[in-house]
Amino acid sequence: MIDDIYHENVRYLGNLLGEIIKEQEGEKTFNLIENVRRLSVSYRRHDDVDAAKALDKMLKNLSSNEAVLVIRAFTYFLHLINIAEDLALLRVTNVSDGNEDRSPGSLNHMFSRFDREKKQNTEILDVLGKAHISPVLTAHPTEVQRRSVLDAEKKISEILKERNALRKQENIGDLGDNEDSLKSVIVQLWQTRLLRFSKLDVADEIENVLAFYKSTFLKEIPILYKTIERKLGNQSVASFFRMGNWIGGDRDGNPNVTDQTLDLSVKKHGETIIRYYLLEVHLLGSELSISKKLIGASNQLLELARLAKDPNPHREDEPYRQALIGIYSRLAATLVKLTGAHARSHALPPSIPYNNPGEFSSDLSVVETSLRENKGERLAGNRLSALIRSVNVFGFHLATVDLRQSSDIHELVVNELLIGAKECQNYIELSEEEKQSILLQFLKSDKRLISPNFDYSDLCLKELRIFEKAKKLIDSFGPEVIKYYIISHTETVSDLLEVALIQKESGLMQGSIGDNARLGVVIVPLFETIEDLRKSNSIMENFYSLEGISDLMQHSGGLQDIMLGYSDSNKDGGVFTSNWEVYKASINLVNLFQGVKGVTLRLFHGRGGTVGRGGGPSYRAILAQPPNTVRGQIRLTEQGEIISNKYNTPEIGRRSLETLVAATLEATLIPENENIPEEYLSAAEKISQFGWEAYKKTVYEMEGFADYFFSSTPIAEIALLNIGSRPASRPNSTAEKMKIENLRAIPWSFSWGQSRLALPGWFGFGTALENFALESVERNRGLLLEMAREWQFFQALISNIDMVMAKADIGIARRYARLCPDPKTSRKVFAKIKEEWLKTRGAIEFITGSREHLSSNPELAESVKMRFPYLDPLNHLQVELIRRWRSGETNERVKTGIHLTINGIATGIRNTG
Repeated sequence: MIDDIYHENVRYLGNLLGEIIKEQEGEKTFNLIENVRRLSVSYRRHDDVDAAKALDKMLKNLSSNEAVLVIRAFTYFLHLINIAEDLALLRVTNVSDGNEDRSPGSLNHMFSRFDREKKQNTEILDVLGKAHISPVLTAHPTEVQRRSVLDAEKKISEILKERNALRKQENIGDLGDNEDSLKSVIVQLWQTRLLRFSKLDVADEIENVLAFYKSTFLKEIPILYKTIERKLGNQSVASFFRMGNWIGGDRDGNPNVTDQTLDLSVKKHGETIIRYYLLEVHLLGSELSISKKLIGASNQLLELARLAKDPNPHREDEPYRQALIGIYSRLAATLVKLTGAHARSHALPPSIPYNNPGEFSSDLSVVETSLRENKGERLAGNRLSALIRSVNVFGFHLATVDLRQSSDIHELVVNELLIGAKECQNYIELSEEEKQSILLQFLKSDKRLISPNFDYSDLCLKELRIFEKAKKLIDSFGPEVIKYYIISHTETVSDLLEVALIQKESGLMQGSIGDNARLGVVIVPLFETIEDLRKSNSIMENFYSLEGISDLMQHSGGLQDIMLGYSDSNKDGGVFTSNWEVYKASINLVNLFQGVKGVTLRLFHGRGGTVGRGGGPSYRAILAQPPNTVRGQIRLTEQGEIISNKYNTPEIGRRSLETLVAATLEATLIPENENIPEEYLSAAEKISQFGWEAYKKTVYEMEGFADYFFSSTPIAEIALLNIGSRPASRPNSTAEKMKIENLRAIPWSFSWGQSRLALPGWFGFGTALENFALESVERNRGLLLEMAREWQFFQALISNIDMVMAKADIGIARRYARLCPDPKTSRKVFAKIKEEWLKTRGAIEFITGSREHLSSNPELAESVKMRFPYLDPLNHLQVELIRRWRSGETNERVKTGIHLTINGIATGIRNTG
């Protein structure tokens, strides 16, 4: 990834930014920023202690206005580094110049592996026919980038790519114009606010995510399918790749999500895809100017043309155009019917809406078949075939919107329903067995619990409206629009039955158990804490052992999604234990469902951006899944800034999509470590126990640790940022918010990342390996090295922890420690953290055999080091401004400066949320 062009682009963009700063802010400001840069570079790259002291003194003495200017400059430079790095990635993978990408994670690499393993096309097609791969886009409270900034960055990337091509041609004149264009966009960026004045609402989040469809997914997903079909000898493949979405349907801890936001999300997604179809049909009409006086057309095509009733005499010999005009008018009517929006006026007014996407696809297939039968294969092979594929993938809904709510809310709703029906006055107080009994009783009964004479609470009515709205939207858009209902904090079988009962009461469930009942949406338990992950197998076993449940699930599509959470389990027990408990739960669940007839298990991985939340390279993460747990079926979340990192530009987006497909198919067709040695599993269990004990003793049991966290990280300042519609913690009272147990895992990880400790991504691992090695020094040390060589799960985890340690900085973290108002607590807690830091660093050095982080990935190592001189001033100023803010200097410039540093540090680290 790192090459001479990358370094040259970084220098070039840095110089242009410097010119713009001098032009916009004056010589004095430019010199100030340049002095900060020189001192920081000198300290980082030459270990210049005097430079470090001078930098510290300079930054402490900046006025708030000067600090904001410095922060903006370094933040924008980190944005520019990211652009140069992404372009370097495209060069390395040869995507940008049209050559074949053969790096791991690419389709070419995947098919090369299949060739070496002698996998036949029939095997691959068979897997694809049953496969389901779905990235699920979610919003969360650490997405710090504004859409305006992302759009400007995309422009810079495009212009810089053009510049690299022009330099090969040595075109001096065009290079000058190119530079002028670059400067214009950098000026635009400099004059654009990095921060939002107002908090994002759900509608904003919906619009933000839809931008990625318009820029990347709508174009690249059909290309993905076409590439795979070409590799398979132009054989047609099933539409296995689908998009998912949580925005507008994820209510867990977010009171701003209602039936109205669900309606808005679905209709905005629908409007986006139907408008895309309208444009493509319009363009097809302009291209297919085929005269029936010159070439024939099928009878079906001629009938479509006749039904259009196009009155224009100039088109009377152009049946394809007439047919497409008729298709356009039906699409326009469909847009009105489903979304209430209106299409641009066309040759004909809206006519009869399509009842479903299949009817639309059928009409397009008539056009395609007629072309192929009448020497028009070349005309059918590009825009039209891509459009037909798009309809099969996106339907009229674009992406499946998942519903999510916490189990305790469902319990409250069921309690009210039973009270209102005078069936049970104390449901919440019942034992688990009693709850299951009463829930099954009414799931088997035709009786409805909802009473018109009972005064339900606002919470109950709000929840019921969500279910009722989902029913209406499914009736309008089809079953793919809302397919999954995720239950956060699934802890008991009754948590699953409660959602089934609410579906029955709202009309989403048809019939009664024992009478061919069918759920409207798949019930998806989310096991997220360590305790819940450990109970997941017994919960699902007990659920399916209940009378009628297996039949219910078979009649409901024969699919059982189960979501596994990395975030809360990490916050519970640290990085190794979290990953190990998810690993074990996956194996146990797969083994369980091998004995459940007629039901397919699909695991849904709740991965975040940081390693502490299950993040890290997707390719390696999927390949590291336990044996037989992928099997062509995977859903995984894509969150916050990870979405913009992966999908903001079409080329990077294409690479990211390929990675998901390649990893899933390779894990399915060429599974590694099918028989994991028992001693590996036993070792991982012991390491996990040692790590969890070390983590708990510090994070949950050490006196003063919570106070240290809330005072030594910018968690309080992050909560004031307008970066998401979801609150940072679930409880409302201040006292409850100040407990680590009640803090959401996302701001927990984000805050540690800002303070450059990234504690959730490594803490406890050093003690774990040390204690395991000491059990039997000679045997266990060798075993650890063997596991790192042979076991993909262990390899991936080591690699991710190594990456976290490389991006973290204990020296910078010490500065944050001094924000803690109690020096004694600060010294005690930081000393413990540093002790574990040194142990973990030693463990990584032992495993990798290198004293340098990322020794196996020198390009990433250099990229990280490149960023440090530009991250350091931001961290220094964040600490200084937080100190001023907390000491009472609460003016707007100080607040702005803090929030800008949060943006800049997140930009520089990249995987923070």
